[in-house]
Amino acid sequence: MRILLLGGTGEARELARLLTGEREHEIVSSLAGRVSEPIRPAGEVRIGGFGGADGLREWLADNRMDLVVDATHPFAEMITANAARATARLGLPMIRLSRPGWAAGPGDRWYRVPDLVAAADTAAGLGDRILLTIGRQGVAAFAGRARPWYLIRAIDPPAGVLPPRHEILLARGPFTVAEESELLARHRIDVVVTKDSGGAATAAKLTAARAAGMPVVVVDRPPVPAGVTVVATVEQVREVLSEWSADGTGGRAGRTD
Repeated sequence: MRILLLGGTGEARELARLLTGEREHEIVSSLAGRVSEPIRPAGEVRIGGFGGADGLREWLADNRMDLVVDATHPFAEMITANAARATARLGLPMIRLSRPGWAAGPGDRWYRVPDLVAAADTAAGLGDRILLTIGRQGVAAFAGRARPWYLIRAIDPPAGVLPPRHEILLARGPFTVAEESELLARHRIDVVVTKDSGGAATAAKLTAARAAGMPVVVVDRPPVPAGVTVVATVEQVREVLSEWSADGTGGRAGRTD
């Protein structure tokens, strides 16, 4: 099968490494190009957007792809929506690889919110010095808050309007619990704001916040479009691909669109 792998995550790189070594699959990994120096996966790589759902549909048809595996970040809502529309129009199967989200445990002080606007409202009511770990996009949702001071941590500089009182920290994880604890203490952070990205790579800040008795505002994930097969692990993607290859349908028989 010819597979377009929408990537940018650790899971996508692991999947590309595994599938590139299997003769029955031809893999093209796609990176959106939003990070200036992305970590490139194994095999063929395409960097840049497709021009929305219509552009992706044309690319899939022109390149005779058999299916799409969406292993982008859990908050890459637009990419996932465009992929779902494009594959539905072509009658191609799509798998969404979405690692499990985080769950609060004993000692956690979490405030779950539906979006970044609600996160800005909630965080401002919890403290004056706020660590934003939401990536470079979406920081504008906090721009209207004049009182709090924000430490904005991202891989690349954030775009758009920024809060009037802020400092930008450019850094790429993963970080250790000790590093996160030192960061919180050094900047006298009162509140942590994060998206429910899940996974272990960025979870150390949650452990550090718990140890400090600090509140964490957690933004819930957007829903996955209907009709898309959703799995939680790289191994489950491979299992689904094996099943679809064995039954000869390529996954088309299971579509509900």
